[in-house]
Amino acid sequence: MQTPESQLNHTMVTSMRILLIEDEVDLAQYLIDNLQIAGHRVVHADNAVTGSELAFNESWDVLIVDRMLPQGIDGLSIVQALRLAKNTLPVLVLSALSTLDERIRGLREGGDDYLTKPFALPELVARLEALARRSSDSLKDQTQTLEVSDLTLDLRTRRAKRGDRNINLQPREFRLLEYLALNQGKVITRSMLLAAVWDIHFDPGTNVIEVQMSRLRNKLDKDQDQPLLHTIRGVGYTLANRE
Repeated sequence: MQTPESQLNHTMVTSMRILLIEDEVDLAQYLIDNLQIAGHRVVHADNAVTGSELAFNESWDVLIVDRMLPQGIDGLSIVQALRLAKNTLPVLVLSALSTLDERIRGLREGGDDYLTKPFALPELVARLEALARRSSDSLKDQTQTLEVSDLTLDLRTRRAKRGDRNINLQPREFRLLEYLALNQGKVITRSMLLAAVWDIHFDPGTNVIEVQMSRLRNKLDKDQDQPLLHTIRGVGYTLANRE
């Protein structure tokens, strides 16, 4: 394989958050190195169990999944489970299985694109960017606002209102509230918040989340009869109307 620098140009693109499920260590590291050079953030899982947990419990722009995983697991099983759960995460399937029937199967069982090994790295990157772009355009068309009770988030202007009251939020606070609103009613753990909002995949042992949540709660629920932001002691947080 060529070196990362010789494979990719450095045209600026929107950074993607990518989940890579691939058990081949050398290939996984090669993809991680190159995708990071291209400006993207990559989290790697080398087995189906860990990969599935990450796919379901965190927010991603695109998933790359290998067909053949350890213990004879077909990566398509992860894709099928996502689709059954109505999860529309864009998926690029990687596989050494290159026949027409296998490619058709990969697409019919939930993959958005199918790339056979060996592949050219610039093509893989271009396909990922196309998948993320289509997903983003579709999301913008379908969801311009998020609503939780009398809270409204405008995703275009990045503004928030509670009833008739405008809520002045910093960019990080809006991202935090947006993530909670997208998962309204669900309990969101510290690790999920760190990964989705701060892009940190370990617990730094600080109270950054508690501080941000305190500020957000003060802005969101101050002088309100019905609080929306709730702490689930020892577990995490949830955004919900609990009347």
